[in-house]
Amino acid sequence: MSEAAAKPAAAKSGLRSTWVVSAAIMFSRVLGLAREMLLFALFETRWLSCFYLAFKIPNLLRDLFAEGALSQAFVTVFSKKMKDGGDKPAWVLAHKMLTLTSLFMGMVSLVGILAAPWIVDLFIGDGGAEVFDQEMRDLTVLMVRIMYPFIAIVSLAALVMGILNARGVFGIPALASSFFNLGSMATGFGIGYLMDPGFGKTALVGFSIGTVIGGLAQLGVQVPSLWKQGFRMKPDFAWRKDEGVRKILSLLGPAVIASSAVQVNVMINAGFAARSSEGAVALLQGAFRLMQLPLGLFGVAVAMVTLPALSRAAGDANHASGEFRGILSGGVRFVTMLTLPCAVGLALLAEPVISLLYERGKFDHEQVGQMASALRFYAIGLIFYSAIKVIQPAFYAIEKRFIPMIISFISIAINFVSNYLFVIVFNLPFQYLALSTGIVAALNCVQLYVIMARQAGGLETLKLLGSFAKLAVAAGVMSVIGWLGMTYLMDGFSGFPVWKKLITLMPTIALAALGYFGVCFALRVGELAELRAMIARKLAR
Repeated sequence: MSEAAAKPAAAKSGLRSTWVVSAAIMFSRVLGLAREMLLFALFETRWLSCFYLAFKIPNLLRDLFAEGALSQAFVTVFSKKMKDGGDKPAWVLAHKMLTLTSLFMGMVSLVGILAAPWIVDLFIGDGGAEVFDQEMRDLTVLMVRIMYPFIAIVSLAALVMGILNARGVFGIPALASSFFNLGSMATGFGIGYLMDPGFGKTALVGFSIGTVIGGLAQLGVQVPSLWKQGFRMKPDFAWRKDEGVRKILSLLGPAVIASSAVQVNVMINAGFAARSSEGAVALLQGAFRLMQLPLGLFGVAVAMVTLPALSRAAGDANHASGEFRGILSGGVRFVTMLTLPCAVGLALLAEPVISLLYERGKFDHEQVGQMASALRFYAIGLIFYSAIKVIQPAFYAIEKRFIPMIISFISIAINFVSNYLFVIVFNLPFQYLALSTGIVAALNCVQLYVIMARQAGGLETLKLLGSFAKLAVAAGVMSVIGWLGMTYLMDGFSGFPVWKKLITLMPTIALAALGYFGVCFALRVGELAELRAMIARKLAR
């Protein structure tokens, strides 16, 4: 097949896969949001901050491996191995990587359990003792120890996801995290109730146990799909001299660092938040969760289906080929069209959205305002977060893995310095930590894009800028509609019953979205036509 003929076929396949993955991830994110809503309703933010800080420590590794470096490096090598040699050598590589990952991450979990007190003290620091007292510290250490094995379990789930993605199976792997949310929420609530029916701080230990159980569910639900692909696990300890394993590990080190920018920055934010004010860690987490909804729905989904295509394109021809540039540039434009209205909507409607979702139980109106301020700052970086998810893996496909690593070092350093200035030097509220994260994401994205454009011989930048100009006009119309809804329908929104919040907020969101996509249609935004065609194909089935 010629390059010209292959490009449309690859694009159509990618869009179909994006639809499946987006639907599965959307369901997972909604369940994750439901889990957050339950936690905020049941627990005071003082104790909830202990849980989130404890979870963030192993979850930092989870984010790097489950949606980051391990999957990206493995898919890149596994896809090429399967294409060049067929199933047999690909399965051998999978056996070795699963064996190696089980042993290594098991050791990491053991070290984390033993070193939990020192790890917690590292993040709290001397300055956090005034906010994070001894009782909170002890609870955090206990929950870190309970949840650390989660990283070993979810790393295996990440490898299984990579195998299935490389073989064109996207739905079940994307849906697997839904089973994590369901498992952790149901078992966490049940065990927590048995430990403390009043849902004081002790009940959070139950949710920590539920987190590990949820990780097992995330891994287990993918096993039947793996079995259908013909995979039969055979422990294989002969990885030291395996060329494929060495290739993955050579990609993995720089990829871990490169993928770590956002996750490490969020972890740094949590450490500074623990020193800022009581409950700040939980409030930042709640805002970040809302920002993650569109990020997971669009950014991660588009990236998940473009990486195998980019790897194949880089293997078929020179990385500067039209196919490679087309896939990458199209992915950036597509994800921008989808995330821009989300960013504008979250910034404009932050307070009513948070009030609807969280304002109940032990979460009051004052905390709504505090979380809304953080969400507005996080929204600034949403488009850049999503674009990074698409652009960064392209460097691994063309084996330029050290470039994202260097940029990641720079991003982490800038974030740490800005956090220190905001919280320690200028004594600004914790919401400015979210602003710092958004600014750093923007800088990271711009650097990656400029360098990739040079590496690939151009990324259709003029086409991207033209598309963005049209999208900005559409976002402006959307903002006006949202402002009118806020002004005339939502005065006193916090005091509304839930049903009234729904019938005022949801029509405003729907009309704003209609205005956005209506303007996109009028201005003939090309990516909208692709989205419409994808939806039409699904409805026709």
